[in-house]
Amino acid sequence: MSSAYLLNPLVFLIQTLFGVYITLVLLRFLLQWVRADFYNPFSQFIVRVTSPVLTPLRQVIPSLGGMDTASLVLAWLLQTVELALLALLLGANPLGSLIWSFPALLELVINIALFAVLIRALLSWINPDPYNPVVGLLARLTDPLLRPAQRALPPVSGIDLSPMVVMIALVVLQMLLLPPLKWLTGSPF
Repeated sequence: MSSAYLLNPLVFLIQTLFGVYITLVLLRFLLQWVRADFYNPFSQFIVRVTSPVLTPLRQVIPSLGGMDTASLVLAWLLQTVELALLALLLGANPLGSLIWSFPALLELVINIALFAVLIRALLSWINPDPYNPVVGLLARLTDPLLRPAQRALPPVSGIDLSPMVVMIALVVLQMLLLPPLKWLTGSPF
């Protein structure tokens, strides 16, 4: 058996566990940024899962301009630890993870937006209950992205093409921003 036999599952576990928690922390930041309803059951889940780590961090890191900077710092710290662990496992220098985490977080935020718009577009086909808590959060999260596209591109024969326009713009943004950022930071990931 090769060394990759145990290495691949370990890398997968690190990426999955850190990835899920970092996504929840970033979702908490984004939901606060768009002023989502925090009495929503899904929001309450995110708050309960992230509060044990964020509450002590907020004692040290204040909010700036109404932005929850503690959430951003926590996401950056967790991403840095994840990339440092992966670098150690793969034989790279873990010190670079301090700056490698910035493009990784930007990629995650773009992916969250991309999947939120995609899920909202798919849900529109089945006409879900508008009082469903997840539908309300998706609307709150994606409205800042979809509204400008909806104003620029009215529905064609009753079909709203704005999600497709926004998704194309997000993918192009990802293609234009991430490669130079990864190159500048020297990220091997």
